[in-house]
Amino acid sequence: MDDHNPTNAASVDAIRRELLDSLDEELEMELEDERLDHLDPAAASDRDGAELDRRLYFRELLRLQHELVRLQDWVQTQKLRVVVVFEGRDSAGKGGVIKRITQRLNPRVCRVAALPAPSERERTQWYFQRYVSHLPAGGEIVLFDRSWYNRAGVERVMGFCTEADVEEFFRSVPEFERMLVRSGIVLVKYWFSITDAEQAFRFRMRIDDPLKQWKLSPMDVESRRRWEDYTRAKEDMLARTHIPEAPWWVVAADDKKRARLNCIGHFLTQIPYAEVPRPAVHLPDRVRHADYERAPIPPGMYVPAIY
Repeated sequence: MDDHNPTNAASVDAIRRELLDSLDEELEMELEDERLDHLDPAAASDRDGAELDRRLYFRELLRLQHELVRLQDWVQTQKLRVVVVFEGRDSAGKGGVIKRITQRLNPRVCRVAALPAPSERERTQWYFQRYVSHLPAGGEIVLFDRSWYNRAGVERVMGFCTEADVEEFFRSVPEFERMLVRSGIVLVKYWFSITDAEQAFRFRMRIDDPLKQWKLSPMDVESRRRWEDYTRAKEDMLARTHIPEAPWWVVAADDKKRARLNCIGHFLTQIPYAEVPRPAVHLPDRVRHADYERAPIPPGMYVPAIY
């Protein structure tokens, strides 16, 4: 391409702007993380571990996201059904990883299931029933931001179910997951592990940050007091539901950036995939009609140009 040609130079500049614009969302999220650290620099400085080089992080994240697009094409072409379960303590970073996975994927192929508390009607159903309706069809990936494992965690610790309910869950869930796998569903389960000190730090950031306070529910606050109860429940859950057909994978999540890269990189190894050939796309010339004249838009219909 001849950059000295004004038309070509303009095209190159437009492409560069488009590429930079595609990075803005990720940069915005990273700046948000930094802003949280600045709210309490003393607490941030107490955290262990060397900071991951930003250029390395962005380079690897974009590379992994490119691979996710290739995986998406393969899942769609092969009509695979993929379920990924994300579990962990409050503020462990599950949402941040899910955002990076879905960021450049087709929402019709890869969607998030984040279910609210069950309704009165749902409480009388078979426990797994409301989750089954969110399972993928052929060519779909479903990311569960919390899942049926609520029963082994928050419901158990907070007393929303009986110990008999929990025991029935532990008897049922291995068979339920084996049934999913036998049906052809690819099931991957991640537990995001953070330390007591790191969760305390992240909670303090949410308390101090008006843009994050909505994330801190009364249930989250209570979970701090019951840290040891949640630890015992987690240990019991992992021991009793770590099965060969659907094993647990633990993500060390104190370092958010490393957790994102490690989790996405691992997920890509769980499904063998290959490049899907794409036919060449040729943009046709626009059809123009001499008798067509574009109707003017009334000025009052425009959004005010404040910026």
